[in-house]
Amino acid sequence: MGLTKQYLRYVSSAVFGVIGSQRANAVFLNLRGEKGRYVAVAACEHVFIWDIRKGEKVLILSGLKHEVTYLCPAPDGLYLAVGYEDGSIRIFSLLSGESNITFNGHKAAVTALNYDHLGGRLVSGSKDTDVIVWDVINESGLYRLKGHKDAVTEAAFLREKNLLVTSAKDTLVKWWDLDTQHCFKTMVGHRTEVWGMALLAKEKRILTGSGDSELRAWDITYLGETKDPEEPEFKKYKGLPGNEENIEESEESPEERILNCQKAGSIMREGRDRVVSLRVDHTGRILACHGTDAVLEVFFVLSEDEINKKMEKKIKKAKKKAKKSNVEDDEKEPDVEITLQDEIQRLINIKASAKIKSFDLVMCSKGELKIVLLLQNNCLESYTLNTMAKVSECNKTARITIGGHRSDVRTLAFSSDNIAVLSASAETVKIWNRSTLQCIRTMSCEYALCSLFVPGDRQVIIGTKTGKLQLFDLASGSLLESVDAHDGALWSLCLAPDQRGFVTGGADKCVKFWEFELVKDENNSQNSRHLSVKQTRILQLDEDVLCVRYSPSQKLLTVSLLDCTVKIFYTDTLKFFLSLYGHKLPVLCMDISHDNMLIATGSADRNVKIWGLDFGDCHKSLFAHDDSVMYLQFLPKSHLFFTAGKDRKIKQWDADKFEQVQTLEGHHQEVWCLAVSPSGDYIVSSSHDKSLRLWERTREPLILEEEREMQREAEYEESVAKGDEPVVAGETPGESGLAGKKTIETIKAAEQIMEAIELYREETKKEEEHKAICRAAEKEVPFPVNPILQAYGNISPSAYVLEVFRKVKSSELEESLLVLPFSYVPDLLTLFNEYIQHVLDVELICRCLFFILRIHFGQITSNHLLLSVIESLKNSTISKVSQVRDGLGFNMAGLQFLKREIEAKEEVTFFADATAKFEEKKRKRKKHEKLILAVV
Repeated sequence: MGLTKQYLRYVSSAVFGVIGSQRANAVFLNLRGEKGRYVAVAACEHVFIWDIRKGEKVLILSGLKHEVTYLCPAPDGLYLAVGYEDGSIRIFSLLSGESNITFNGHKAAVTALNYDHLGGRLVSGSKDTDVIVWDVINESGLYRLKGHKDAVTEAAFLREKNLLVTSAKDTLVKWWDLDTQHCFKTMVGHRTEVWGMALLAKEKRILTGSGDSELRAWDITYLGETKDPEEPEFKKYKGLPGNEENIEESEESPEERILNCQKAGSIMREGRDRVVSLRVDHTGRILACHGTDAVLEVFFVLSEDEINKKMEKKIKKAKKKAKKSNVEDDEKEPDVEITLQDEIQRLINIKASAKIKSFDLVMCSKGELKIVLLLQNNCLESYTLNTMAKVSECNKTARITIGGHRSDVRTLAFSSDNIAVLSASAETVKIWNRSTLQCIRTMSCEYALCSLFVPGDRQVIIGTKTGKLQLFDLASGSLLESVDAHDGALWSLCLAPDQRGFVTGGADKCVKFWEFELVKDENNSQNSRHLSVKQTRILQLDEDVLCVRYSPSQKLLTVSLLDCTVKIFYTDTLKFFLSLYGHKLPVLCMDISHDNMLIATGSADRNVKIWGLDFGDCHKSLFAHDDSVMYLQFLPKSHLFFTAGKDRKIKQWDADKFEQVQTLEGHHQEVWCLAVSPSGDYIVSSSHDKSLRLWERTREPLILEEEREMQREAEYEESVAKGDEPVVAGETPGESGLAGKKTIETIKAAEQIMEAIELYREETKKEEEHKAICRAAEKEVPFPVNPILQAYGNISPSAYVLEVFRKVKSSELEESLLVLPFSYVPDLLTLFNEYIQHVLDVELICRCLFFILRIHFGQITSNHLLLSVIESLKNSTISKVSQVRDGLGFNMAGLQFLKREIEAKEEVTFFADATAKFEEKKRKRKKHEKLILAVV
């Protein structure tokens, strides 16, 4: 049976027009050995890496479908951790641009990511209030920390101690001991959400930013460090009010055994609103923060030596002052206190061109600080600041703006050759090359609402919010003419099918007809002419005009009005022909099919209605989108049309069968408009997320039944992932839990393990039967080999089970074993015993074994049949793990020996950075040369 009607699939081809999404942060990357040149920013579901100096995109890290919410580069500069809206985390290699590691643990958007100083562990915080610590090397989750009651805003590992500090919107800062995985201290000194947090002074001070203009600082004293014999502790505490209570408290409370936090004061910001982000550079000397405005406040953190010098100066001044005032007690030391304002000094305020959404800073050589700002208006700005200079001056070094609009694109148009794409926003018109996605023209305009290419594609016309028609020349990029067309907003433009003119509709209740004409150029003495427009007719109506369209034959003109009706007039006489009513809210968009038979209307009431143009009868009313239908356009020479809605979706419909053909998902905010190319091969759409998306028609046929099936499967997979986590018998929910979560991948992995064990059972049974047959026949009978085992190279059934375990992703292993029924556990334990005795993947098998023993402890211990297996496992595990450990130790010792041998032979420092020594030699040589010059 042949296909009754063939549709062709449209796929996402590219995302452009977005420089940096506001949802995620911007971070500097140490690429190609250069600091402060490359910046990674989110671009919807992708990550763009920009070369700030050249203003070019150097790499795109492609995402799947969820929006990026957080970025964090690894300390070695080779990897970038990317958090997504669905709670997943992917780690990309910056050398290849590919992602091999995915962590699934959070149920909501990732809001914080941080590596430890070695890059071996990664901590993530989310809107689901959980904090998860991941092992990057083993590619698995370590544990989940529960305790916050609102979204986590920041999380950081301590460098020296195995501690973690987290802040959240529940106004709390929590300290976690990672050895025991519990929260041992909660700081409750905030009245509003804690939006930012930073560790200063070699992790002996914590600074937090919340919903007010105060940056609060706490001094951290660690256990063991307080009993330093050189420091007179009691003197230090004596002068502080209310300290006696603190000492008593520390004796009583067990939480003070690890560290003690004491409020050191606060620094006042100039901004009056909340802190949006607070960051410290990697040296810990520069601190910067910003609020919801356009000002970045930069502070300088003094080192201990600088503070001591300052203290000495203050004491000298105080002594001089005391001498002048002739104080009798000369022996008495002047009372001088160092304040927090002396330790953290304001350096400079940087005023950006728009509201700041995120920033990053990096200290380069010779005290040069580089700062990058991601702005609200889809723009990146970079600044340099010399921190060594006495007077700090900030220079703007670069601004990346050409690759996108500052505000939302409200109108799109294709040129007649399908090559150029016009996009216009509140301040500019841009012309893009469709194949290269490069912006080839940028022209300043007023707030654009509608647009079209003039026949010939050399000029474009823009309709604006103020009612003007603006005519631009593409070759020169100049404004040719600006005509006051309407008294209100000019909502709609439509080119006449004969291409001699066009029609406009506006908020002044008028439809105006225009013709193109060539007029003499007054400025030019030669007989040169330029294009102009001339109004020919006007049609006055009772309501505001929202949309106007010519029928392809140019016989009829359709006008959509604010009273929810669509009126149809004869073009030649402007006599009324039909009125289409039925929509409950105004019709925002409409289009007429190529054969003048159908008119489709899209409304703010979320419905699309298909009407016959001969009698005005409604053929079908379709519930099209979950929000207003913003744009509608027929494909050339067909009865298929596309609609764009505020529900972030673009849908394709069949106007003959009244069926939905395809849904194009990709935009993360409301879709404002779309344009179909004259050939119908391309669609471009614009959204509130600042992105423009290009969709391309493929040669792949689309079958509706298969499409529905795929949709149902996707819905099922989504519902599976939302299901409750399996309960581990005997375990009570506490502060820490398993890091992973149930996903469709973990369920598939569990099913594969179950299938492998069933195959193992069947094959062992067959082998036993085969041996019995051979014994009965007293000769070797050929054994039928399972095709699956044959495909793997005639391996044994137990080796096949091990192969399945190896293929399960490390991050999904525990969750897969958690959903495995107990009936498979006895076979697994027998197999594990066999693997360990043969020293096969001991590390992996031990990990699985210990997890299974933990979750099925009660059932395993109560089952007498498993006693012998467990006893055998106990003995073999201890001996084989010791054997593996000894092997590792031997290899390590061997490598150390080889290293020493090579160093001794070649007299070079192996595995060490020789650049520091080279710099030292250079410095000594320069010093020597200066001394010689001085002597001469």
